[in-house]
Amino acid sequence: MDMKALILFGHGARDSRWREPFDRLAGLWKTQHPNVRVELAFLELMKPSLEEAITLLADDGATDVVVVPVFFGQGGHLRNDFPVLLSDCQEKFPGMALSATPAVGEDEAVLQAIIEFSARAL
Repeated sequence: MDMKALILFGHGARDSRWREPFDRLAGLWKTQHPNVRVELAFLELMKPSLEEAITLLADDGATDVVVVPVFFGQGGHLRNDFPVLLSDCQEKFPGMALSATPAVGEDEAVLQAIIEFSARAL
């Protein structure tokens, strides 16, 4: 039986407080979808890395992992670095199905949520 899991993938930063919204996002996921495991992962400067997060999920029996880049757009990191990282992980975990969504900031519903947030500020 396939075990699905999710990785919320962010850039990372030197300031540990930058991570707080990601921790809240993962907490909301766990509350709303308690039957689907979620992990955070970061491109640089923070732990866990994408490979480390996938290892945690593989150790728990995950067989189908979707990586959600929590980036505003598809910049150089997502166009160049991320596909290489994901491909390397697929080679290291050949029994696991790994896939990725576009950057969250490219989704119409996310953009609309930003519009609504901005409108509340007026």
